[in-house]
Amino acid sequence: MSHNGYLDRESLDAHDKRWLSRVRPEGWTNPNPALMYNLVVIGAGTAGLVTAAGAAGLGARVALVEQNLMGGDCLNTGCVPSKSLIRSARLAHEMRHVAGLGLSGGANVSQADFATVMERLRRIRANISVNDAATRFRDDLGVDLFFGQGVFAGHNAVSVSGDILRFKKAVIATGAGPFVPPLPGLARSGYLTSDTVFSLTRRPMHLVVIGGGPIGCELAQAFARLGTYVTLVEGGGTLLPNEDKDTARLIQDKFTQEGMTIFLNAMVTRVDDRMGEKVVTLNVGSVEQKVTADAVLVAVGRAPNVEGMGLSTAGVDYTPHGIIVNERLQTTNPCVYAAGDCCMTYKFTHVADATARIVIGNALFGGRARATDLNVPWCTYTDPEVAHIGLYERDAQRQGIRVDTLSVPMSEVDRAVTEGHTDGFVRIHLKKGTDRILGATIVGSRAGEMIGQVAVAMAGNVGLKKIAGTIFPYPTYGEAVRKAADAYNRGRLTPFVKRLLNAWMKWRLK
Repeated sequence: MSHNGYLDRESLDAHDKRWLSRVRPEGWTNPNPALMYNLVVIGAGTAGLVTAAGAAGLGARVALVEQNLMGGDCLNTGCVPSKSLIRSARLAHEMRHVAGLGLSGGANVSQADFATVMERLRRIRANISVNDAATRFRDDLGVDLFFGQGVFAGHNAVSVSGDILRFKKAVIATGAGPFVPPLPGLARSGYLTSDTVFSLTRRPMHLVVIGGGPIGCELAQAFARLGTYVTLVEGGGTLLPNEDKDTARLIQDKFTQEGMTIFLNAMVTRVDDRMGEKVVTLNVGSVEQKVTADAVLVAVGRAPNVEGMGLSTAGVDYTPHGIIVNERLQTTNPCVYAAGDCCMTYKFTHVADATARIVIGNALFGGRARATDLNVPWCTYTDPEVAHIGLYERDAQRQGIRVDTLSVPMSEVDRAVTEGHTDGFVRIHLKKGTDRILGATIVGSRAGEMIGQVAVAMAGNVGLKKIAGTIFPYPTYGEAVRKAADAYNRGRLTPFVKRLLNAWMKWRLK
C-alpha cells in the first residue's frame, strides 16, 4: 500500500483483489445527487458507516462520501489486520514453549513462515470486508455512495467530484491517521506506519519501533514473536505511559524476556539510509547511540484528518487536535456534527461506533445524548492484554475522590494457572466505604473479554456486593472479578463484627 492508501491493483493477490473490489470498486459511478439529503456523511470508516447505515435504516435520505477505502482504518489497516497478525504471533510463541505443557517439538519452531502469515491476514481482511462493501451500502441499505474528496461548499452543501450535495444535517467522520514526526532523514530513508506495515510480504530481520504506546507495543511484540529482532524506543520513562506503573513494568519485563531491546527516555534525533540499512540515532539521557536496522516503524500516535475539507467555509472550527464539538457532538456549525477519531480523544473503533449512534439521534431527531456520558473501556492487545475502564487511582487522587482498591493476581485464578497464563491481575477501584465501581484495570490473557463484565456492571450501577452473589462458571478467567468482589465482602468483616459473630456462634452451641 502506498502512503496515500491507494494500491497497485496489478500487484495484488487474489485476497487483496477481492478485498479492494468491495471497499473501492474499480469503475464505480457516483449516483446523481438528490435535490436535498437529510444527512450527508463524510468518511466511510466505522463512525461514518454506522451513521449512514443507522440513518438510512430509520428512513433518512443519506449520502456517504469516501475519498479512499470503505471500512476506514479498522478494516483496512487497524483492528482486523493487526489482530490477525497478533493471533499468528501468539501461536508461534506458544509453539516454542510447548515443553511447559508436556509436549515435544517446540524447539523446531524457530521462525514463522512470514509470507503465509501475511497471506492469512489478507484472506481474513477480504472475508470481513463484505460487511463494509460499497455495493452493500448502495443496494441493500439505500445509501447514495460517492467516491471522491468531500469539500464543504457552504454551510449546507458538500462538493464531491463535481457534484453538489445539499443537506439538512451533515456528519464529519474522517477519522485519523498515523502521526509522523518531522525527524531529519526519516522521509528520505523510508519508514513504515500502521497504514503500510500490513502490506509487507517479507519479514524484517531487525525492526526499530519508534513509540511505546499501544500500537507500538502490540506490533513490536508481534514481530518479535514472528522472528524479527525488535528494538523499541520510547521517549517517556515507561512503556504504555497512560497505564499504571506496575502495569507498564509487567509489560516491559515480558518484552525483555522475549528478547526485545528497549530504550526508555530515549529521543530519536535522525534516521539515515546507508546502503539500504536504516541508521537510527538516539539520545538516551546524555548519551548518543546508533541502532542499525532494515526497517523503521513509526508508532507515536494518531492525528485527526481535518485538512482539505473546507471546514472554514462551512463555519466548522478545528485545531490540530481535531474538530471542535460540544458534548452533543455538534460543531460550531449547528447543522454539522462530528463523530469518531476526528473529534474524540479516545481513538477506538468502539468509541467511533458509540459516537455515531449519538449523532444519529441528535442530528436527525433533536436528541440530547451526550458523548461526555460515555464510560469507555479499552484494551491493548499485547500478551498479556491490558484493559481498563473508568478512573485510575491517580485520577481519583487528582479529583479528590477517596477510593478503596482491591487487587487479585492472576496466579490465584485457577483457570489462568491451568493454562500457564498467570502474568497479570485484576484491580478494581471503589468509592471509599462503598461497593460502587469507579474504575478497573485488568492485565491478563483474556483481559479484553473480562473488562466487559466490569463495563456492564458500571453501566448498570451494579456494585461488588451483587457481583459477589453472582454464580460464575468454574474454572474461568472471569472468576477473577468475582474474587475481587469476595475480597470486598471479607473487608466488611471488621474485627468488631468478627467478635460479634464469634460470640453468637458460641452462644448457638449452648
